[in-house]
Order: sequence, then C-alpha cells, then structure tokens
Amino acid sequence: MSTNIGLIFDFDDTLAPDSTTQLLREYGCDPQEFWSAEFSARVKEGYDPTVAYLSLLLDKVGEDRPFGELTIEDLESVGATLNEMLYPGLSGLFGDIRAIVDEYTDVSVNFYIVSEGLEPIIKGTEIADHCEAIYGSRLDIDAEGVVNRIQRPISFTDKTRYLYEINKGISPESAQENPYRVNTQTDPEDRRIPFENMIYIGDGITDIPCFSLIKDRGGRVFGVINSDDGSAKQRAIREIGSPRRAGNLNRPSYGEGGRLGSLLRLTIEGICTDRAIDRLEAL
Repeated sequence: MSTNIGLIFDFDDTLAPDSTTQLLREYGCDPQEFWSAEFSARVKEGYDPTVAYLSLLLDKVGEDRPFGELTIEDLESVGATLNEMLYPGLSGLFGDIRAIVDEYTDVSVNFYIVSEGLEPIIKGTEIADHCEAIYGSRLDIDAEGVVNRIQRPISFTDKTRYLYEINKGISPESAQENPYRVNTQTDPEDRRIPFENMIYIGDGITDIPCFSLIKDRGGRVFGVINSDDGSAKQRAIREIGSPRRAGNLNRPSYGEGGRLGSLLRLTIEGICTDRAIDRLEAL
C-alpha cells in the first residue's frame, strides 16, 4: 500500500509577507490605516474578519477609487511581486523534499496552500507551480471582468474543511461541483492522505483550528513567528483577541541551515522511514 504525504502551508506571514498588505501598497493605500482602523472597526461591527477585509477591498474598487477597475489578472500580477519577498530557502525546499521521498518505494508527497488570503494573488507567485491545490479566498467578477463581490471567504475555522478535502482526495474541481461531498462518509483506508501523514505550517494567528485537528489525529504542525512580527495586520488581529498558540514556533527560514527547514526535511525523512519499517514488519 502506498504512502501519501501532504505538506500543507498557510501563506501570509508563513511563506511570504502578508499578501493583502502588498496589494494595498501596490495601489498606494496605507496598510496601517486599513488594518488598525478600517478593518478593526468593521470587525467590531459584527463582520467575520475575513468578510471584513474582503468587503473593505471591494470598497476600493471602481472608477476614481484606489484600486480602479481591479481584475483577477491584476491580483495575479500583485502575486508576482511577492516572488522577491518569499522567505529564505523556499526555492530549494520543494525539490529537497521530493528528493528525500524519491529515495523510498511507494511514497509520494504533495504540497498544498490553505489560506485566508486572496487565491489569485497566491496563484500569481512561483510557489503555485509546486502545489497540488491552492485554497484561498475568492472574489467574483462582473461582465467586464472587474471584481465586484465576495465569492468565497476562507476564515480560520473554514480552513479545516479543506484539510478534510485533502484527506479524502477531493479535488477543488470536484468540490466546486458538489461542495457537500466533503461530508460524505469515507472508509479510513480509502482516504488519500491520512491525517497522520499531514504536516501543517502556519503562523498561529488564523491556524489554531488546523493545528488542533492535525495534532489530535497524529500529524505534525509547525508554527512560524514572522520576522516582521510587528506588522499592522498582526497587531490588529491580536488586538481583536486572536491568541498565538502554535506551540513550536520557528523563524520562516526554509533552507537546510534554517531550523524550520531542517525540521521539515527531518520530519519527511522520519515519516518515510516509519512507513518503510511498517511494511517490512508486515512481511
């Protein structure tokens, strides 16, 4: 029986600086004003945090507004500007992990991103080329291709839904056709990536439900403490009351010499070794 490993990342402040903040800067908006004043005020009005920031972005779309006639292609272009800001060592991490897995028989690894951030921005980065699937918040467009409403917000508790889709092997395309398919009972032996073969990496602010789910089911989790820990977005979220409970916190250094990069490589090696031993003992 083959072993499938899932390496699942948050994006903002985990793989790169906050993507929404970068979007604001690209269009001349003040991130401090957006997060500390506009976002905080909207959350206090009763908005879900993800809906709060997405609706605020839409308020800036349109003629004579900061974003102008913003399109999905524009968002992807913002993602491309993040390539120069990706955290150290990411360029080699994916290849190194694939090389480790290739040393073992009947073992495979896939990479995923599950993020509250805007999916088109993430898909505009070079990281997207390495991912089996990317799950992010989405905006819909009007007949002219201009973003005009919220299509899919992914808040912190919503993230666990996509972990189950990964677990059950439900592709994004299949889930879009039938969003309720994830609730279908599935035999544990038929699940594509068992939770114990999942590794989740997040910054600890919006990832607590994912940390808990994967840890409780035998998987591994790693928390990231951003080098720019005083960012306007992180301060705003903490002031609203979100704790940081990642437990194992690491700087976002993904090279072989970085602590987090070393831990991820060793963890992958350990899973591969454990599964190889299990197969040998079963003979």
